[in-house]
Amino acid sequence: DVQLVESGGGSVQTGGSLSLSCVGSPTTYSGSCMGWWRQEPGKQRENIAAIFRGSGSPYVAASVKGRFLISQDNAKNTLYLHMSSLRPEDTAMYYCASRTKGPCGGVPSIVEYDYWGLGTQVTVS
Repeated sequence: DVQLVESGGGSVQTGGSLSLSCVGSPTTYSGSCMGWWRQEPGKQRENIAAIFRGSGSPYVAASVKGRFLISQDNAKNTLYLHMSSLRPEDTAMYYCASRTKGPCGGVPSIVEYDYWGLGTQVTVS
């Protein structure tokens, strides 16, 4: 039972833009924080961005700061990742994640997220 569903990936040219969406269930979307990660084949999953329920500024990794923006629409149970000025090194599978079991004291590590989507592929050429 997949409780986080990503969409919006695809192929784009260098310098282009894409917006990813992640729709959650009432359970998974109610988490204390949600985030976006990405993973290239053979590499570790990389933390891209996180957003915290109720307070705090969103976290955006240095590698994408100024190009990627994380946002959410609570009325739609949807998390977004707006990506611009895309580069070939942004090519990866992108995953959204939710932490529902406990607060988010800071930017959660990979093991602190308890729900994950199946991912959406982004290819930049």
